[in-house]
Amino acid sequence: MANVTVIGAQWGDEGKGKIVDWLASRADAVVRFQGGHNAGHTLVVGDKTYKLSLLPSGIVTGTLSIVGNGVVLDPWHLKAEVEKLEGQGVEINPDNFAVADNCPLILPIHRDLDGLREAAAGSGKIGTTGRGIGPAYEDKVGRRAIRVCDLAHLDHLEPQLDRLCAHHDALRAGFDQPPIDREELLAQLREIAPFVLQFAQPVWKRLKKVRKAGAKILFEGAQGVLLDIDHGTYPFVTSSNTVSGTAAAGSGLGPNATGYVLGIVKAYTTRVGSGPFPTELEDEVGKGIGERGHEFGTVTGRQRRVGWFDAVLVRQTCAISGVTGIALTKIDVLDGLDEVKICTGYRLHGKIMDYFPSHAADQAAVEPIYESMPGWKESTAGARSYADLPANAVKYIQRVQELIETPVALVSTSPQREDTILMRDPFMD
Repeated sequence: MANVTVIGAQWGDEGKGKIVDWLASRADAVVRFQGGHNAGHTLVVGDKTYKLSLLPSGIVTGTLSIVGNGVVLDPWHLKAEVEKLEGQGVEINPDNFAVADNCPLILPIHRDLDGLREAAAGSGKIGTTGRGIGPAYEDKVGRRAIRVCDLAHLDHLEPQLDRLCAHHDALRAGFDQPPIDREELLAQLREIAPFVLQFAQPVWKRLKKVRKAGAKILFEGAQGVLLDIDHGTYPFVTSSNTVSGTAAAGSGLGPNATGYVLGIVKAYTTRVGSGPFPTELEDEVGKGIGERGHEFGTVTGRQRRVGWFDAVLVRQTCAISGVTGIALTKIDVLDGLDEVKICTGYRLHGKIMDYFPSHAADQAAVEPIYESMPGWKESTAGARSYADLPANAVKYIQRVQELIETPVALVSTSPQREDTILMRDPFMD
């Protein structure tokens, strides 16, 4: 049995939560390997809806769920999310949930800095969630982070606090803010430490044991490849690597553990926040797709921008992230349209391009080249076999598959876990 790595192959919000939940019911362990609580996953199981932003999706099925070292962890949010899920009847304990003891912490000062920077950025706003993710990653690579393991040694935290405060106090002064209240920060950490430490452990060791036993591991990515700090639409990106290769570094398992790479792809395109979006629709068609698709962010509630499917972008993200097959989601949102369009290339200053350029000015200037296909009036909602799909929907899926040069492994036809058409089983390939 193969392990499976799930990533978003667009700008995030592709419906990873439902697919990961569906796969998690067949996995032995689920691992989050990057990002923070800026990742929103909505799971619909029967008549219950669960909204997660930090915990791995497997937690609702009782599957062993692990937050890997590549994640930046807000301990207060962790506590709130655990308590919310427990209130919905989900059991969470050290037997089915673990946090890497070398995870960097998101602190209140990170949230403060995130907000101060965005407020001062003017037209240069990135469109962050304001949750401190970026500043926490900065402190990680700046070697001044406070980590989960430090919560067990708070009486010996002075050297780390010296490094942290030397950096942040200078930044805060620039924003006319007072220096860090070290005693207040220590008091907050002492209060939250017992809750976090009950789950803390060297998860690489636990995963090694799980893997040695022949268990199936599902690696759960957050955001999407187009938000990758290296490969995304920089600077309008997140602060971590979102590509599949990060599963190795962000979990403590080697690169040969990641297995089948499943890219989640929406049947159209959306993005939240600022940044280039070649196929964006600002007309009634785009508005209609957004309304039918309930395109609002799980974490922020912000309305998502909507556009036609961009095969150039997805072909690029599949290549960069080594995608084995894709899961095509929300095909039902396109039901009823007279025609559907797919972007097959770009025109930039009179030149035809088959890839998305790296420079922000070029990204903003590209013009999409479209291929039109007839739509379908029949409903695809709830379909569970290929034979249930309208002929034009099948043609659309096949054309997407050809253009992105990656096979479609499954199609999702509603938020419900069971409404999934399986062409290839990622755990069997």
